[in-house]
Amino acid sequence: MPIRKAIERSQGWRLRLTVPQFTVVTGLLVVFLGTLLLATPLCSNSRVGLWEALFTATSAITVTGLSIIDISVDLTAFGQVVLALMILTGGLGLMAITTFLQGFVMHGTALRRRLDRGQTLDEFGVGGVGSTFRAIILTALVVILLGALVLYNYGFDDIPNRGERLWAAVFHSISAYNNAGFGLWSDSLERYHANPVVNGVVMVLIITGGLGWRVTSDLATQALRRGRGRRRLSLHSRLVLRTSFLLIGFGALGLAMTEWLNKGGVFIEMTWSERWLTALFESVTARTAGFTTIPLSLENITESGLLLLMTLMFIGASPGGTGGGIKTTTVAALMAATRSTLRGRDAVVIRNREIADKVVLRAVGITVASLLFVLGMALLISIGSNLNGEDPFTFLEMLFTCISAFATVGLDLGVTAELSRFGQGVLLVGMFVGRLGILLLLSAIWEAATREQIHIQRQNRVGYPREDLYV
Repeated sequence: MPIRKAIERSQGWRLRLTVPQFTVVTGLLVVFLGTLLLATPLCSNSRVGLWEALFTATSAITVTGLSIIDISVDLTAFGQVVLALMILTGGLGLMAITTFLQGFVMHGTALRRRLDRGQTLDEFGVGGVGSTFRAIILTALVVILLGALVLYNYGFDDIPNRGERLWAAVFHSISAYNNAGFGLWSDSLERYHANPVVNGVVMVLIITGGLGWRVTSDLATQALRRGRGRRRLSLHSRLVLRTSFLLIGFGALGLAMTEWLNKGGVFIEMTWSERWLTALFESVTARTAGFTTIPLSLENITESGLLLLMTLMFIGASPGGTGGGIKTTTVAALMAATRSTLRGRDAVVIRNREIADKVVLRAVGITVASLLFVLGMALLISIGSNLNGEDPFTFLEMLFTCISAFATVGLDLGVTAELSRFGQGVLLVGMFVGRLGILLLLSAIWEAATREQIHIQRQNRVGYPREDLYV
């Protein structure tokens, strides 16, 4: 009898979970299972304990790329396969897996809740369920295999062993498409900084994965409709494409100019063609990918260049993509709101389309919450470093690392491995929160703390009088 009551209580607890809460629980469960698997001798050597496995699993599931171990040395061949599978799980849809799991434990879900689940899934980055998710998987596999094929035949042709070359091509193709930034070599892709094939393929994979399923599907539909009447791309697709390529171009031009004008240590030794290729690659990879073809440090990159990279990292990829950050559409909505304010308009208009107020409010909420969270991370790491008597890092280094973790980028200035476990723990939490989404996590906490108040508010639909506020 007591056992039966306990089972009934556990089932009731599962049924009471909201979508954000269930997502957080499932994410933690996947990270926990990945940690246990990576810590086994089958996947790693003795230098990888539970803490190292936890950090690596979290970084893989959140497709970040920050690491405190050497992937090629500390992980076995099977461990590298497991790592690649975790990258695929996190990149192609931890939220999608969560939604499917919900279907088994939340029977009789109301229509409103099913719609909320679909909306949450789309916001996380996979764009739908069922047949759509199958199409996403198929598209990802095709793109990844094509990238791996080119890398095997033309990119990594300096690797004599065919087995090693094939695995390097497949692993880096998976990592690039999912914007993870994990590499099989400790120097990332520095050895290929002048190789146009490796640079080009990796950039294409990063951009394709970062655009999101909604945009790639829209582009594919456009291509298939040729000769049968053209249809305009959706406003979302046009905005994502325009903002993405503007940021890439701005980042490449800005990085090339800052490093040339300020005599950046790495760039000054390159030819002009190598400088532009490197600047373009770093601009693309800063959009949450994490690969690098140059050694990143305060000695090699100027402070103005690092500031530019931090800006690109914080913005990140697009909704529905495999990357993180506050998203390109969030920035586009904020810029449109600023333009409307300067012009004295009451409504936010983008390309002759009025944007709903709730979209603008959501963009503001995401940006403010993300800024506060990143600054809080930097503050905690700074306090922890001072208390532990560690070698002091500059604030720029700490802020760069915190943005890299929160935006799930993976670029590192050599700080991550030197931090104490407290500092690494802060980065670990930042990666998890950044991948799930700051608003989703806050929603899960808020709904758990104020379930009764929210229920009352939804029942009463209370309205409040308006009053002006000077800003």
